[in-house]
Amino acid sequence: MRVHICAVGRLRAGPERDLIDDYSTRFDRTGRALGLGPLSVHEVEDKKGGGMSAEAQLLERILPKNCVICCMDERGTVMTSPDFARRIGDWRDDGCSDLAFVIGGADGIDPSLRARADFKLSFGKMVWPHMLARVMLSEQMYRAASILSGSPYHRA
Repeated sequence: MRVHICAVGRLRAGPERDLIDDYSTRFDRTGRALGLGPLSVHEVEDKKGGGMSAEAQLLERILPKNCVICCMDERGTVMTSPDFARRIGDWRDDGCSDLAFVIGGADGIDPSLRARADFKLSFGKMVWPHMLARVMLSEQMYRAASILSGSPYHRA
C-alpha cells in the first residue's frame, strides 16, 4: 500500500525536511516486508491566493485515483499509536492500494474535501503548523510499521 502525504505549502530544506526524509526512509525499510510503502510527500501551493477552495482543487489533482483519503483535522479522531497501526493494517488488508493523508493550509481543509474523507485524524485539540504535522505524521507512519512488524521501537 503506497502512502502519500498531500500537503499545502512548500517545505524548505532544514531540520523538518531532514526528519521527514529520515522517518520516510525508516518507514519504507520497515514497511516493505509488510506490504507498506513507499511513503511520498506531495506539495501544492496556491500562488493566486484563492483560499481553502483553491487549495482543495490543487489537492484533489494530486490525490491518487481510488485512494483512501485521511484528512488531518483537529476535529478528527484522536488515536493511540497502536490503534493507528491497526487502522493502517486494516486499510492494507482491505486491499487499499493508495492511502493519502491530507494536510491543509493555514485555514485548514476546505469543507468539501473534508466531507469526501474516508477518515479524519487528529493529533489532539491543538493546531500544529503544517511542517510539524508532516514530521509527526511521518514519525507515526514509521511507528505504525514498527508496531505491525513487532519491532521494539514502540514501547507500550
